Amino acid sequence: MNYAALCIGLVIGLPWLGALLVWWAGDGRPRLQHTLAVLFSVAAGVAAALLIPLGSHETAVKISVGGAFGDFTFVPDGLGVFLAAIATVVGSLAVIFSVDYMKGEAQLGRYYAMILFFIGAMAGLVLTNNLFLIFLFWEITALTSYALISFYNDDPKAVAGGMKALIITQLGGVGLLAGALISYAYLGSFEVSVLLEKAEVLPESVLGILAFGFLIAAAAKSSQFPFQTWLPDAMEAPTPVSALIHAATMVNAGVYLLARFYPAFEGVPGWREAVMLVGMLSAVLSAIMALTAYDLKRVLAYSTVSQLGYMVYAVGAGGVFASQFHLFSHSIFKALLFLSAGAVIHAAGTRDMRQMGGLGKQMPVVRAVFVIGALALAGLPVLNGFWSKELILEAGLTGGPAWMLGVMIFTAGVTALYTFRCVYMVFYGQPAQNRHAHDAGMFMKIALIPLALGTLVSWLVVGPFGRLLEETLPFHGIHAHSLGDIALEIVKAPVTWIALGVIALGLAAWVLRKQLRLVSEPLQGVAGVSRSSFGFEFINRKVVDFTQQLAEDLRAGQTGVLSWNLLAIVVTLFVVIAILSLGV
Repeated sequence: MNYAALCIGLVIGLPWLGALLVWWAGDGRPRLQHTLAVLFSVAAGVAAALLIPLGSHETAVKISVGGAFGDFTFVPDGLGVFLAAIATVVGSLAVIFSVDYMKGEAQLGRYYAMILFFIGAMAGLVLTNNLFLIFLFWEITALTSYALISFYNDDPKAVAGGMKALIITQLGGVGLLAGALISYAYLGSFEVSVLLEKAEVLPESVLGILAFGFLIAAAAKSSQFPFQTWLPDAMEAPTPVSALIHAATMVNAGVYLLARFYPAFEGVPGWREAVMLVGMLSAVLSAIMALTAYDLKRVLAYSTVSQLGYMVYAVGAGGVFASQFHLFSHSIFKALLFLSAGAVIHAAGTRDMRQMGGLGKQMPVVRAVFVIGALALAGLPVLNGFWSKELILEAGLTGGPAWMLGVMIFTAGVTALYTFRCVYMVFYGQPAQNRHAHDAGMFMKIALIPLALGTLVSWLVVGPFGRLLEETLPFHGIHAHSLGDIALEIVKAPVTWIALGVIALGLAAWVLRKQLRLVSEPLQGVAGVSRSSFGFEFINRKVVDFTQQLAEDLRAGQTGVLSWNLLAIVVTLFVVIAILSLGV
């Protein structure tokens, strides 16, 4: 029996089945909806965990479709199985957390159905070996993300945030679709492995279009420069959604795309440098924006963009392993931070850190787990964020220019500064208002504690993780090392101690903030500019406004009769599928 195929089917199919059953249960039975969502999400997580030991570069599922589509194939290689595990396991914890967080909320069916549908699509995106299916799953994640950001559809800010996310990420979808079609036109196949194997036979100009088209797709999906403004606005979604989609899964899809196709594009002139530049600018600009924000969820959103910038930078520097290991670490500690922030917001009734302070005494469990996540984000030993971030800096030392590495080390100091600022403003100091907060509920704790433990110990799997990537990614040339070798290399590297020194300076800057007022006051102008995303908010807003106006103008071509519109859509869909299937 092909156990890998069975697990792949369960990882993708169980969440989708759960979505249908939750919708069928109806909002009149919320307890049943909570139960179904938890059961199916946890079952998918178990199936994904069972898939990890079955990792292989061999095709596990092949569905012959014929015509232009060829075969729909799924391969459980190292990149795919780990990201599928992240999507389903973190997804199941977010669903468990939702039992407390969404208690008493209306439209639970829509909420859980979209989350489960998203989890299955994300797992399919990373496990498939077919470019057409990657694009299909890519678009499903965009649709469900939009629906979840706009979940509170009576809130204009939530609707605007969802629309902005949908439009900007669709720019990436265009780049991915164009790349897939161009690849098929030249290679006659949508198979990812075919593109990786035969990339050198493509004309240099065509390969360049593919490479930079995929870079645009990745930057838009992962909220990277210059598309970095949509993710903070997506924070209008319920906090478990932020933890799942906008910290642990969907925004990782862009980094995954760059890592997956790195062997095909690494030789394209200027591509690696462009990737590093995008990552570097995203990291440093978003870190500065996090330092000047007061909305707790927006601080974490800017932090997510910044940490994704580290991953993108690492791919450009040739550190695919470092990038993916930091993706793994970040998914754990950032989901922990987002869910902890959700517990704070749920208890305090505000997202403004200026109205918090002193909550640690009333929320000791949440404070403890938040501090663990914050220390990992700041890159302090021995938490998972320390090891994976140092591997990225090592990759930058050997694979990129020194000035870029200097910027990334400086960003590590800014990260420490805004992290300590956030922790202090929320949990310590004098209470800004007389708030009667309460600690996390039982289901919240069930979700938070495993993530806190993962933040403490997940770095111990770096050896097996590296071996899995080495054995199942034949085109990437990854060379695995043992935990001891990696730890020794990091401890002995001068860049590690330089980075720790800069992080210490970041901590000192917050502790001595009053004494440094003469230095910080002249920088208030920079703070004002950073709150407008250094001008990119204006540019992104114009793109969104233009798209919405164009759609409004095209409405004149609609009949207004729903039946005729549906008929036209269905007929067109069948025509396109028939043409592609016949290979015309």
